[in-house]
Amino acid sequence: MQIKEIDKTYVANTYDRYDPVFVSGKGSLVYDDTGKAYIDLAAGIAVNCFGIADDAWIKAVTEQLGKLQHLCNKYYTAPQAILAQKLCERTGMKKAFFANSGAEANECLIKVARKYGHEHHGADCSNIITLKNSFHGRTMATLTACGQDSMHTDFGPFVPGFLYADANDFASVEALADDSVCGVLMEMVQGEGGVNALDADFVQAVAALCKKKDILLLVDEVQTGNGRTGKLYAYMHFGVQPDVVSTAKGIGGGLPLGVCMMGEKTADTLTAGTHGSTFGGNPVCCAGAVNILDRLDDALLSDVTRKGDFIRRELLSCKGVAGVSGMGLMIGVSLTDKKAADVAHACLDAGVMVMTAKDKIRILPALNIPDELLSKAIDIMKGIIEA
Repeated sequence: MQIKEIDKTYVANTYDRYDPVFVSGKGSLVYDDTGKAYIDLAAGIAVNCFGIADDAWIKAVTEQLGKLQHLCNKYYTAPQAILAQKLCERTGMKKAFFANSGAEANECLIKVARKYGHEHHGADCSNIITLKNSFHGRTMATLTACGQDSMHTDFGPFVPGFLYADANDFASVEALADDSVCGVLMEMVQGEGGVNALDADFVQAVAALCKKKDILLLVDEVQTGNGRTGKLYAYMHFGVQPDVVSTAKGIGGGLPLGVCMMGEKTADTLTAGTHGSTFGGNPVCCAGAVNILDRLDDALLSDVTRKGDFIRRELLSCKGVAGVSGMGLMIGVSLTDKKAADVAHACLDAGVMVMTAKDKIRILPALNIPDELLSKAIDIMKGIIEA
């Protein structure tokens, strides 16, 4: 049987797959089983921040793999401790819990918020406000946290304790922020919801409200984090300091890793036995993440901003583009006439990999994509949009 036939026969039909069967890659080029090359502007949905088969990351991962691939979290391992230290020192957060994915990191974030609410304001302080159009994961609690009605079908009953406010509407948040609320959870750029950045005034007003009412400011940096927007974490653009931050995707560089970081207020909320993970903080994943984090320096972050500005300029000058949203190298492209899905398929046929988000094309290249490849890919995309 061919790979596609095997996949269709034995893999659950949860993905509407594109046609190519990919077999290898290097940097921002990926090759299918016919040898055709594609310029990757998706990076595994913001995961491969230094591209495919990155040499420095491979070295870090394989060296650790040859020493110790896994141990129970009852024991100390150096990569996990070092990664936690580096994350806390660069963010101002105080503690890190390691999981396997963004959804798991958000589950931890939810537990921290509720435990903090119970301990400081009583058992009735358990509600979390999220924003409409948000996305926080596909477990039962994180699925409920998503502020999208389309996701709240088929799998009910859903987890109680989530309230939904309008993005960029402070009054909408304020109206819900009563004594039952323990946290407000936001993505600084709503990725799956259409690559829409929040307004700075809104974020700062919500942060001030949280501080005033002792409500936790919770930030989901699963897709926006780890250099994607031109800062190490997207909240750093907004002049706020969260109480809890979740991240995943790019931090692992291609291996599964999620992190829930806790600030001054919440550092001691989780105690022995209150949370755990078998694979979270795996030494191999953490060794790769240390390598990734060490290379997310000011020079690279500045380059992310420069490349993002280039994409915006090019696409805004393109006939058929209605608008460009997002931050850094997390970009959404609105079209005047064509459907985003049709453009994505045409780009793939032409050798460029892009994603979609709602009715937009979504662009999430490796942070270090070479300028010549980026320029070539954008030219191809413009030609398809204008055709």
